[in-house]
Amino acid sequence: MPRSQRNDNFIDKTFTIVADISLQTLPTTKREREASTYYRDGMSAQSEGEYAEALRSYYKAMRLEVDSYDRSYILHNIGLTHTSNGKHARALEYHFQALERNSSLPQASNNMAVICHHRGEEAIYQGNLDISEAWFDQAAEYWKQAIAPSPGNYIEAQNRLKITGRFSLFN
Repeated sequence: MPRSQRNDNFIDKTFTIVADISLQTLPTTKREREASTYYRDGMSAQSEGEYAEALRSYYKAMRLEVDSYDRSYILHNIGLTHTSNGKHARALEYHFQALERNSSLPQASNNMAVICHHRGEEAIYQGNLDISEAWFDQAAEYWKQAIAPSPGNYIEAQNRLKITGRFSLFN
């Protein structure tokens, strides 16, 4: 039984049932249904902190999924999982790949910004102020990309841009 069908709470069970019905009623191939199942299994494992299992499921989904838009979400979640594992460079690569396939994925831009900001803070602690500024500037650029499609989202990022004087570059 796929992991996504072993959910214990009502909302997850309901989502799984609706998703399964949708997959059966929509004109999808067996390959697409399999990719979707692996993707949902990855999300389930990721939400439970089972990152190695999540990555295995996401990689299986990537081998099966051919749609660029759908692949962007898989890549984004692989990036999130690597971030959770502390592998920030690898996470940035996957978020970048997700944006290459779907430039309308502000959450990938936001996560890239968070990683760059974190690296900027690390550089400060190491005494590398010039490097920290470069990371903060890169974070600001990614936050601007995340904010642009819907200015009502990412309020915390907007506030950080204002506090650091980088918001004026956004206008």
